[in-house]
Amino acid sequence: MRCPRLCGADGQSGPPGRRPGCSGQSYTRAVPLWRAPDFLEGIQAMTSPKAHRFELGSFPLACGETVSGAQLDYRVFGELNAEHSNLVLYPSSYGAWPEDIDWAVGPILDPSEHCVVLVSQFGNGRSSSPSNGGPPLGQGGWPIDHRDNLQAQIRLLEEVFGVERPALVYGWSMGAQQAYHWAVLEPQRPRRICCVCGTARTTPHNRLFLLSLRQALSADPAWNGSGFDTLPEQGLRTFALIYASWAASQPYYRRGAHRELGYDTVEHYVEDAWLPAYRRHDPRDLIAMLDVWLANDVAAAAGIHWPFAAEAGIPAPGGQPTAATAFSQGVGTGSDPLAVALGRIQAATAVVAGRHDLYFPPADCAHEAALVPGATFHVLESDLGHRAGNPRQAPAEQALLRAVVEELLSR
Repeated sequence: MRCPRLCGADGQSGPPGRRPGCSGQSYTRAVPLWRAPDFLEGIQAMTSPKAHRFELGSFPLACGETVSGAQLDYRVFGELNAEHSNLVLYPSSYGAWPEDIDWAVGPILDPSEHCVVLVSQFGNGRSSSPSNGGPPLGQGGWPIDHRDNLQAQIRLLEEVFGVERPALVYGWSMGAQQAYHWAVLEPQRPRRICCVCGTARTTPHNRLFLLSLRQALSADPAWNGSGFDTLPEQGLRTFALIYASWAASQPYYRRGAHRELGYDTVEHYVEDAWLPAYRRHDPRDLIAMLDVWLANDVAAAAGIHWPFAAEAGIPAPGGQPTAATAFSQGVGTGSDPLAVALGRIQAATAVVAGRHDLYFPPADCAHEAALVPGATFHVLESDLGHRAGNPRQAPAEQALLRAVVEELLSR
């Protein structure tokens, strides 16, 4: 039986969707209380010659808390030119370690022309995460969000590479969310962004998927309110079942793709191919990344609010803005803050959707692309579902993504 490598597939304890309460406290590194049995696989991978660690030191979070000894894991492919104008930033997706997604360097991102920096987002077990002494999970969720990924990545590019304006920020899934945050919160910095199978704001339907995953883990008997006493075997199996039904599409299963891979039933497919992809992670990290995804909203991150934010469970800092404040932000009656936020983007933008992506359907991606000045919109005609945006073994999808990137870099 062949077991294909699943590459970065893409609930909190408090009220769904609310950001964690921020008390201004500091977090210091501590020895993790628990790790998945095969977490050493990740530690061994970090010793690869391509792995680098950027020490952020005492790192202030957007919510007001501070992380002591924060760090970013990153890898570099290609060389920075003399003008420092060819750097491509490639942030990681949900559950992805660098070795899961570095295959794209070559088939999609050309290291002979660009210096590609693949950076692990907070929470993935390589950069600061609950499993390695980063902020722990609290009763209100994890205190880090994409604003913090952005600021840490800015420091990485400036302090290590001397780059203020990356030529491109390329991201799939949660990586696309980070690319949108670069372009909205720091519109003068990225020259281009390519957002593949991801949205600038988590939709209500996508939230249901994320909350079901969080509930699968936190309902396991091993959950103690802020972590796990033992490996949550039942929770992880439920987690993998949910993921397998969402990440791949109905046409994918209809044509029997799992049987083509050597699995006689979908149950065997989940047990042997999907479950190992999540058992390798510390489950606290899986929850931390879910909390970041749940909070994804570039308008709220930019401080642009209206009743939608309250409806989504995202509190406006200092309460809802007054009419005068809203007017000064360019938000009129009936205006969606997302339109205002995306309208700020100055970077040349390409948005790519998967035809059968259940997380980020083409209609959702097209709606956001229409709000970005001058953005181009593309659809991957593929039955791979969400994973069409990370097509490790799909040459046709790779070729389309390569063409989109090349056209974008020509602008």
